[in-house]
This record gives sequence, C-alpha cells and structure tokens, in this order.
Amino acid sequence: MTDTTLRPIPSISIVVPAYNEIDNVANVCSRVSEVLTSAGIADWELIFSVDPSTDGTEEAIRELADEEPRIKLIRFSRKVGQPAATIAGMAASTKDACVVIDCDLQDPPELITDLVMGYREGYDVVYAQRRTREGETAIKRAVASLGYTVIGKISEVDIPKNTGDFRLMSRRVVNEVVALGESHGFLKGLVPYVGFPTIGVQYDRAAREAGDSKYNRFWGSLLIGLNGVIGFSRYPLQVISIAGFV
Repeated sequence: MTDTTLRPIPSISIVVPAYNEIDNVANVCSRVSEVLTSAGIADWELIFSVDPSTDGTEEAIRELADEEPRIKLIRFSRKVGQPAATIAGMAASTKDACVVIDCDLQDPPELITDLVMGYREGYDVVYAQRRTREGETAIKRAVASLGYTVIGKISEVDIPKNTGDFRLMSRRVVNEVVALGESHGFLKGLVPYVGFPTIGVQYDRAAREAGDSKYNRFWGSLLIGLNGVIGFSRYPLQVISIAGFV
C-alpha cells in the first residue's frame, strides 16, 4: 500500500493483565505513554486488569491514575487468571484498536508503533511473533515448543508459532472475540477463529524487567495450552467418545 491508502492513526486501548506487579506498573505506564506520544497518538487508555494483589499493585495503579486519567483499573473480587483478566480488559476497552501486552515488559511497548503501522496498512490483527525468548527456562521453552507443535497438528484454526497474547486487534475483532463469551479464553486461538486480515511482526523477547512472575508460568502455560487443544480441535471429544464405547 502507498501512504495515501493508509488508515488514519487510530485511538488505542492498551490492556495489561496483572497480578502482584508493583515493581513494573510505573515502568509500563511511562514506556507506553512515551511510545504513544512519539507515535502521535493522543487518544488512548491504559487498562490494568488486575487479579487481587497483596503487594500494593492496585494502590500504585490508583496513584498513577490520579495523575493520568487515561490510566484505568479493573480489579476482580477473586483471582480469575490471566486469560479471563485479558478478556475482561478487552470488554472494557473503548478505542479504535486494542493492544494486549503483559505487565512484565518482556514484550517491548516500543513494538506498538509497528503494530499500529500494520493496522494502518489495512490489517485487523497484527500479532507479535518471537524470534528469541530470553530469560525463559529450557523446560518452559520445551513445553511451549511441544504445545505449538501439537496445536498446529490438530487445531482447526491457524495459530502462528511463537506468539503470545501480545497483539493489536481492531475494534471489530475485539467485539467479535468478546461476543464469544469465553471467560477462560485462549486468545491465540480465539482471534484467528473470528477471522479478519492478519499479519505478524517479529521481535526478540527480553527477560522480565523486574520482579518474578506471580502467575505459575509452567502450569499456567500448560493449562492455557490444554484450553487451546480442547477448544480448537474436535479430536479430544472424538477420543472421549471412542473411549466411551470401549
């Protein structure tokens, strides 16, 4: 496409699921704000979707929101987990496009500029695809590799390898995903399931910026992967049905 066919610069919702991330919330706010300002985006909102935390995460976000009204907080009455928190943040978003990004800053906010350019070129989904995965254990990488291989073999939607939830979605994609009502949604599968023009942007994933992950990365990744296998393939149900007749 030429510059004359680019979409206008969109308003942006940034959704950040978080749990006990007091060491990172201020850095997330400052880096996201700097990126959006440099991209010429003034109409934005930063939505922290927070499981009940014990380290002062919520209080820190409220203090930041007092200074910057575009920062918002969703706080759950109980721990719902990262996938559900992500969907809830998307449901609360109001802008032309929505970016989901983790709070640990392994996914660089600076890549949002490239995601927005993909949107302006006409794509409704612009996902970030990892070239490298710094700071992850060999077990975590092995589980991820096995999961992508299994899902790729049996899934009935195209789920790109080495992707997480870090992506930009247009408003119509967000609306369709939220309308599915998947509170424990496997976002990597739900987004391609609803369709729409898609492109990837490659990047190198850094180590966690500060602190340790409070979500269980091994079991959390395994459970999310199982959601993908069960939710986007008919084979598990077929195996159960066959087993019932044995």
